[in-house]
Amino acid sequence: MNLGKLVFAQITQYLPLTTYRRCVARYGEEYKVKTFSCLDQYLCMAFAQLTFRESLRDIEACLRA
Repeated sequence: MNLGKLVFAQITQYLPLTTYRRCVARYGEEYKVKTFSCLDQYLCMAFAQLTFRESLRDIEACLRA
């Protein structure tokens, strides 16, 4: 049984989210976003890179699992 954080959570805790949010606000990327935010997309793409996913179908299957 896992008693601590997942490895992905441990890695993402070191991301400079204040800098990321400032860049998103500067370029207005959250304009007309309803459910899937830029941060969610960034974290999904980071997860895909770290787990060596090769296609969108593969990413979706892994995230749904």
